[in-house]
Amino acid sequence: MTAEVMAEVALLPGSRCLASRGVLCAGRAEAKAGSSSGGAMARGSARRAGVPGSGVQGRRPERSGPRLGPEARAPAQAGSRLPGSHPRASGAWLPSGARARPASLAGVGVAGEGVESPGSCLLPEARPSPAVAPARVAESPDARRPLPAAWQHPFLNVFRHFRVDEWKRSAKQGDVAVVTDKTLKGAVYRIRGSVSAANYIQLPGSSTQSLGLTGRYLYVLFRPLPGKHFVIHLDVSTKDNQVIRVSFSNLFKEFKSTATWLQFPLVLETRTSQRDLVGLAPSRARWTCLQLDLQDILLVYLNRCYGHLKSIRLCASLLVRNLYTSDLCFEPAISGAQWAKLPVTPMPREMAFPVPKGESWHDRYVHVRFPSDSLKVPSKLIEKSCSPPEAVLLGPGPQPLPCPVASSKPVRFSVSPVVQTPSPTASGRAPLAPRPFLEVSLSQERSDASNVDGPGFHSLEPWAHVEASDVHTAAAGTHVLTHESAEVPVVRTGSCEGFLPDPVLRLKGVIGFGGHSTRQALWTPDGAAVVYPCHAVIVVLLVDTGEQRFFLGHTDKVSALALDGSSSLLASAQARAPSVMRLWDFQTGQCLCLFRSPVHVVCSLSFSDSGALLCGVGKDHHGRTMVVAWGTGQVGLGGEVVVLAKAHTDFDVQAFRVTFFDETRMASCGQGSVRLWRLRGGALRSCPVDLGEHHTLQFTDLAFKQAQDGCLEPLAAMLFVCSRSGHILEIDCQRMVVRHARRLLPTRTPGGPHPQKQTFSSGPGIAISSLSISPAMCAVGSEDGFLRLWPLDFSSVLLEAEHEGPVSSVCVSPDGLRVLSATSSGHLGFLDTLSRVYHMLARSHTAPVLALAMEQRRGQLATVSQDRTVRIWDLATLQQLYDFTSSEEAPCAVTFHPTRPTFFCGFSSGAVRSFSLEAAEVPVEHTCHRGAITGLTATPDGRLLFSSCSEGSLAQYSCADPHWHVLRVAADMVCPDAPASPSALAVSRDGHLLAFVGPSRCTVTVTDSASLDELLRVDIGTLDLASSRLDSAMAVCFGPAALGHLLVSTSSNRVVVLDAVSGRIIRELPGVHPEPCPSLTLSEDARFLLIAAGRTIKVWDYTTQASPGPQVYIGHSEPVQAVAFSPDQQQVLSAGDAVFLWDVLATTESNQNFPVAPQACEAGSGIGPLEDASSRASELPQQQVPKPSQASLPRLGICARPPEGGDGVRDTRNSGAPRTTCLASYKAFTPARVSCSPHSAKVGTCLPPASGGWLRLKAVVGYSGNGRANMVWRPDTGFFAYTCGRLVVVEDLHSGAQQHWSGHSAEVSTLALSHSAQVLASASGCSSTTAHCQIRVWDVSGGLCQHLISHHSTTVLALAFSPDDRLLVTLGDHDGRTLALWGTTTYDLVSSTRLPEPVHGVAFNPWDAGELTCVGQGTVTFRLLQQRGADISLQVRREPVPEAVGAGELTSLCYGAPPLLYCGTSSGQVCVWDTRAGRCFLSWEADDGGIGSRLVSGSSVGRLRLWAVGAVSELRCKGSGARSSSVFMEHELVLDGAVVSASFDDSVDMGVVGTTAGTLWFVSWAEGTSTRLISGHRSKVNEVVFGPGEAHCATCSEDGSVRVWALASMELVIQFQVLNQSCLCLAWSPPCCGRPEQQRLAAGYGDGSLRIFSVSRTAMELKMHPHPVALTAVAFSTDGQTVLSGDKDGLVAVSHPRTGTTFRVLSDHQGAPISTICVTCKECEDLGVEGTDLWLAASGDQRVSVWASDWLRNRCDLVDWLSFPMPATTETQGHLPPSLAAFCPWDGALLMYVGPGVYKEVIIYNLCQKQVVEKIPLPFFAMSLSLSPGSYLLAVGFAECMLRLVDCATGTAQDFAGHDNAVHLCRFTPSARLLFTAARNEILVWEVPGR
Repeated sequence: MTAEVMAEVALLPGSRCLASRGVLCAGRAEAKAGSSSGGAMARGSARRAGVPGSGVQGRRPERSGPRLGPEARAPAQAGSRLPGSHPRASGAWLPSGARARPASLAGVGVAGEGVESPGSCLLPEARPSPAVAPARVAESPDARRPLPAAWQHPFLNVFRHFRVDEWKRSAKQGDVAVVTDKTLKGAVYRIRGSVSAANYIQLPGSSTQSLGLTGRYLYVLFRPLPGKHFVIHLDVSTKDNQVIRVSFSNLFKEFKSTATWLQFPLVLETRTSQRDLVGLAPSRARWTCLQLDLQDILLVYLNRCYGHLKSIRLCASLLVRNLYTSDLCFEPAISGAQWAKLPVTPMPREMAFPVPKGESWHDRYVHVRFPSDSLKVPSKLIEKSCSPPEAVLLGPGPQPLPCPVASSKPVRFSVSPVVQTPSPTASGRAPLAPRPFLEVSLSQERSDASNVDGPGFHSLEPWAHVEASDVHTAAAGTHVLTHESAEVPVVRTGSCEGFLPDPVLRLKGVIGFGGHSTRQALWTPDGAAVVYPCHAVIVVLLVDTGEQRFFLGHTDKVSALALDGSSSLLASAQARAPSVMRLWDFQTGQCLCLFRSPVHVVCSLSFSDSGALLCGVGKDHHGRTMVVAWGTGQVGLGGEVVVLAKAHTDFDVQAFRVTFFDETRMASCGQGSVRLWRLRGGALRSCPVDLGEHHTLQFTDLAFKQAQDGCLEPLAAMLFVCSRSGHILEIDCQRMVVRHARRLLPTRTPGGPHPQKQTFSSGPGIAISSLSISPAMCAVGSEDGFLRLWPLDFSSVLLEAEHEGPVSSVCVSPDGLRVLSATSSGHLGFLDTLSRVYHMLARSHTAPVLALAMEQRRGQLATVSQDRTVRIWDLATLQQLYDFTSSEEAPCAVTFHPTRPTFFCGFSSGAVRSFSLEAAEVPVEHTCHRGAITGLTATPDGRLLFSSCSEGSLAQYSCADPHWHVLRVAADMVCPDAPASPSALAVSRDGHLLAFVGPSRCTVTVTDSASLDELLRVDIGTLDLASSRLDSAMAVCFGPAALGHLLVSTSSNRVVVLDAVSGRIIRELPGVHPEPCPSLTLSEDARFLLIAAGRTIKVWDYTTQASPGPQVYIGHSEPVQAVAFSPDQQQVLSAGDAVFLWDVLATTESNQNFPVAPQACEAGSGIGPLEDASSRASELPQQQVPKPSQASLPRLGICARPPEGGDGVRDTRNSGAPRTTCLASYKAFTPARVSCSPHSAKVGTCLPPASGGWLRLKAVVGYSGNGRANMVWRPDTGFFAYTCGRLVVVEDLHSGAQQHWSGHSAEVSTLALSHSAQVLASASGCSSTTAHCQIRVWDVSGGLCQHLISHHSTTVLALAFSPDDRLLVTLGDHDGRTLALWGTTTYDLVSSTRLPEPVHGVAFNPWDAGELTCVGQGTVTFRLLQQRGADISLQVRREPVPEAVGAGELTSLCYGAPPLLYCGTSSGQVCVWDTRAGRCFLSWEADDGGIGSRLVSGSSVGRLRLWAVGAVSELRCKGSGARSSSVFMEHELVLDGAVVSASFDDSVDMGVVGTTAGTLWFVSWAEGTSTRLISGHRSKVNEVVFGPGEAHCATCSEDGSVRVWALASMELVIQFQVLNQSCLCLAWSPPCCGRPEQQRLAAGYGDGSLRIFSVSRTAMELKMHPHPVALTAVAFSTDGQTVLSGDKDGLVAVSHPRTGTTFRVLSDHQGAPISTICVTCKECEDLGVEGTDLWLAASGDQRVSVWASDWLRNRCDLVDWLSFPMPATTETQGHLPPSLAAFCPWDGALLMYVGPGVYKEVIIYNLCQKQVVEKIPLPFFAMSLSLSPGSYLLAVGFAECMLRLVDCATGTAQDFAGHDNAVHLCRFTPSARLLFTAARNEILVWEVPGR
């Protein structure tokens, strides 16, 4: 189809049919001429280049680009499980004694909906929760007495409690039946009938009774029947015994209230906006959770105090699942791990609706909360008053309709939030109803209410809205009234004194067009400018200069614009319902008036020519079309906008215009109608135009034509209307008939000389979307992408222009010379009819912009968007240069090459491609990622490029040449679930460092950009001490290189400033925004910090410590995704819905000083958002940083060197004590992750282990294998010490007696013993309670800490005493790189040096106390200490490692005979240095792992080797010609792990060696043996059990071992090892008839196997597989003949330990892991069931089942079922604490429970009384629980490294510390004399004296 024709048909009576005229088609160009004389415009030279095989084609923006490669899509797998249900598998065993009955509402139903449950459908009886005990309500005459509140907390199941299915205490009337619902997979009640009052369920059954329910919230779980009405009546009693009826129904049309009755219309919305909101239930009504705040309903609307709920009546027609009452406000859409990050209380499982996997709760269900949070009135404002209701409003205005509205999906607030300002006269009075609207003025002037993020803004919308997690509260709907068009609304937070300049940003330009629609584009009356919306900003663009000015103030997308004829008034409406409208002074940009429209959403506005009348069209809240006429004549004179008339119409209105000749006349068109309107007598009336056969057309636009003679009378005016079928109707306004009908048709035969005309109805026409009329022509825009200019007789096409997308709007300029056109693809331009050239004004992405990048030399900007395009813009002109389009895969990230005209783009397929802007091609593509690209950045010099993906991998590319290639791909580096963000990766300004979030959300890692070696890892989760949930990192950004700052935005709304080298907190900016910030950047001069904060941009003064708060800039209507400074720092760009370009008004200073990081010992003087970490971050007293002291400087002694050569025999001895070394694989101390809560430091968990008389630490089992040189041994004195967690353990190797030196607040990293063996130094890692690492100096003889010093901000890696013991050297780890010297007289700091590279080892020269040597990355550094008077200096000499040694790092060192120095490398080499000559003369391969000792080498693979190096001293004389053939290995031993510490005697005949397996070995080279001294588990200890008589105990661990210990000495007796499996649970069989030979251990493993070990025969007796998944709990029956085991899927298996058969499987807990199985003898006879054993099972979903069993008789009856609600937040590192339960040893009727609940407490439940009898508060959530069998003691372990002992008899408690990790296990021995506690692999044994 190459040409179009117009068919014209005369419709007036007597008129003839005109012959068709041919249309001359010129060659296609940007503008096509209709005459033969007009030359055809050649298309601009669009640059095209196709790349074979790439599928990508670059282009200029005139054409749509080709599609990129395909994107693989996998269908989501959906699964569903009903929360809170107790399903039984088919054929599952039904406990005897549990009666079967018809389907109950609380049980689990079968599939099917609307079908009555058959009589044979039986379901298990619902189990009562502990908080809802099945106590009956006394049916006393006193009907107003409520039940005790304890029975109803935390929630009450109303149907179960009152046994609705028995109909004894409830009543039913009419058609009420039990059916099964397939959505809920359960039984529900169906109430139906034509008369609601005759079909109902009523509770209680008699009006003389009362429910007495005191819960504040009533939850009604129901679903309206489609197309029916329903009614819910509630009788509520006030505290003064007044009964109020509260009714909700879709029968009610409006809100009504009396003194005793409130009627609320309950509106149910659907996805169809055309539907009337009030009336019958929609056809696809869904299950609804109606949450009613009964307290606030009475307070707000009747000013009465709520007492209790008296009765409930549910009337037809609806389905109801259940009713619940509670004092807690539950969030039904939150479940699983999502709740841990939100400050809400999730819905208990029993109440929750089932949601299949992969689906959204809001897509399946509806949540109605009434009143909404915006309606709730603080109780302090409520006082009794005798004044009438009208006197207690918060302000003037009519009362709104308090109507609950249910929505189909999560939405934002339906109205704009406004400020709630109580009137002075209304102080202390109860507001009867909220105000409907209150104007807010936030201007450039300072105002107390100008806090966009502050709590002062509330929604006063009276309609109950759907609670959603994505409700925006910061500037989401705050209307800002500006007074200067050139300035941006700035909102202050904090102090009134803002930083200067004020404002610091000014909006310069906007890239974008449209937003809500692309139909709104206008010419100014003088034709010099174009007015159009760009989302929430109104832009006025001067077409000749390209200059833009802006109208700012809307907070949502602008939906309609109108400009009067004199350019005085501009009217605008925003899209969010209800629509808020603004009137602007067009010349000054000032907002004259802000008002709410009666129309819910305004879609069209039209001014009269004089500006006195404004008409608007849209939909009201019922979905009906409404036309409103406002009088605006007095607005410019200080008056207000008044509503002149409004009218509803049932006809569709797509376009509406006020006529130019009469301000009281209008016209409209829409689906099948064209109507003429008139405003007269305060009313709008309309009459239809007789369309004849065109009455079915869908009309899209209209325009008036002025008579040729210039007459302004309506009799001479003609109306043109266009339609989607291609018709253009010419209508006579006087006769209201169609004069002419024409149709735009495509041609069929493109090859003929004259196109053949089609008949009027011979085919489909070209849809016309818009038209505009001038006195000489008609401009038509159609959906085929053409703008056509026709003469008014439509004889031929005068001019046409083709666009890239459908034309949505056209507008002819007032002079008729230019035609403005807009397309649905976001293009705006105009056609100059004189020059026949089309000018592009604006282009836009059609979806939100995800990321941006800037190029400095060419001034270009690259953006990627959700519309699958990559676009290049010119920053000077804001015009688009290129665009690249993809249809198969979405671009995610973009960055420019710093020096070449190339940019890189990452895609959702994992591909990273480079695009050349010179050749418009794709030179190289890499697909090393498997997930979507989340980050992309390049170094400033352009040598390296980095990319990250959603699978967690990090890739490094070399970009030195155009054919860039992959250097490295590292897996599991970046957080895998992090969203794509411009700040996901950050490169330092000098290009040396790379930072990213990973490998988890809680950590930020800094690596070397060249090698990707990890330099720093910061746990963000431990930074926030004030948060109750685990913090996570969102974005990272480096500051200027001179500062060395790393900025991290977190999920707790903070920006933390870290030292990029050490990781310490320098500053903190808390509460930056209620939502996490996805992007942040710091200016080059470090003056301003820019943050993307929701839909605003915040600018902070970074240089000031006491910052007054940020400047906040609005304008975006959607969240800002990226912010950035331009390369010249003169502009700021922000991207979200559009791209905004801001000018930075601050003057740049040439000598700008960078802000200096405050000293850690100084407190900030101000209380600003930017605070000193030392004064606020920890909120604890800090250790001062010691400074070098000259008074305490020791005199250095010089030791004479012995003669050269030495004895040459085993060159391993020295004059001092033996020294230990480290391995290359363990170059740095790696402390285990401490699962401490942010609040742990506030409770003082660093108490000594024996802080009271209740417990005394007896023994420590284990050794910290992750330390370094953390064991010392002196054979001459017998002193032996090692570390275990935070403790230093001193042990007598002969007797086994231990001393425990405590005091460190973190895990001890290393030890050092002085040469005199009188002083021991210990150093620990960092902790959340101290700013610096602790170094403690101990007196060996007394075991007391003599000195506590600190200087290092990172972990201390090594300690060493000088040969004369006058100096102590301390070495910081690779992050700190600090070397400190201390004088041992007073332990003052003598010297501190910042090392240029990481150092792995340090040692004093034993022959010269003034020489110190460090080894590290590729160098050996010799430091000579020189003292001159009171000054000390270090002369440094660095020697590189020869290439012959290899590329490994030097990891250890030791001195031999002078002048020999032995060094070990990470590649397994040993190199020997001549310290006098400073050269390496010999090396040999000692092992294939790292070297760790002097002449005894210990490797990372566990090999310990002894080398004979007698000839090394002679080889020194040969220099570089020395060969290693004279060095040979004498002995070799293989240990159980990598060697981390070693200490040998002077002759190296014997020594002690520590490994990473947690074992200390005694090594004898003479005998060639290794003997285990200290043995601990390598991995986490999962269980401790005790044998009969307490002679032995057994432990199991994740390392797969089961170890049996002698309890008296804690020596290892037996070990059962299963390879490649984790042992997760353990049980010791009870004594069987006094036969100890039958003692067995039952161990459960991760593969689902259960193994039975015989202790006496030390062999495995049996292996069985009762479970398909990992076992989590195991227990023997009381007679030892049965084993009960639980797995992580919630199944409990009952098996015979002798035969291995499983004879019963219980699936009641299916879906949640079994955490505890506890068995005891049944002592209580009041339980109503038979059995010998009483046992319980607790699962991770906070449910506990109690059973009575007699396995010999094959009986097992359910005694009780307990269910506990989930909490709102937790303090256990982002995961749920375990649910633990145990029977009380001193009272068989009691059960104790701890777990994640609403409160941190121990719950004591009485099985006989069926109720909670006591609650013991706890400081934290419990991780472990144990009850003492011999006393009333209760032990509870916490994740905060603390143990609490509670005396249940007296209620007193005492806390104990000593562990370095979460105390996840505590067990009393059967005699109650000992208590075992475990944290990770550490076991502490406590004595319980005298209790």
